[in-house]
Amino acid sequence: MKTKPITYLNFEIDKLTRSIENVITGDSFPTEVSIVTKADLMHVTKKNGWRFNWRQEFDTNDREVYKLTILNNPTVIQGLVSLKFEPAHVYMPLIESAPFNIGKSKIYLGIPGNLVAFACKLSFQRGGDGFVSFHSKTVLIDHYAKSLGAYHFGGHLMIIDTNATKNLIDKYFKS
Repeated sequence: MKTKPITYLNFEIDKLTRSIENVITGDSFPTEVSIVTKADLMHVTKKNGWRFNWRQEFDTNDREVYKLTILNNPTVIQGLVSLKFEPAHVYMPLIESAPFNIGKSKIYLGIPGNLVAFACKLSFQRGGDGFVSFHSKTVLIDHYAKSLGAYHFGGHLMIIDTNATKNLIDKYFKS
């Protein structure tokens, strides 16, 4: 069986906010995270500015792909995350903000933090005690340590532990 190569994640936590925030107006919008369907991925293509092949990720048997949308607007995907459920934690192979939420002209802040907090929440729900792991690009290791409370476990591996996940969940999900 052919194993997929590791993707070193390259997402920036631009702001930790309870929802997502419009860059220009500062208005906040409540969000929801839901499982992606094949129909959702019709416009999620490299041609439309997405960096990863989300159709291939969707078709990978041991992973689940989730979308972040603004509440009551489920057709406009703000970001995507792929999750693999291990016995003691959740592994995050891919995460990506929509092309219009990247760079200096982004529309919303808080997309990656929202998706990471969701992964943390699912880790608790599925028996992983909140532990989430991912592989980081070298230049972002310190950024993830500071913004997410993640630990550098060696090489490119980052771990978000129970305490850090509780902080992220408290920030993004009301009790």
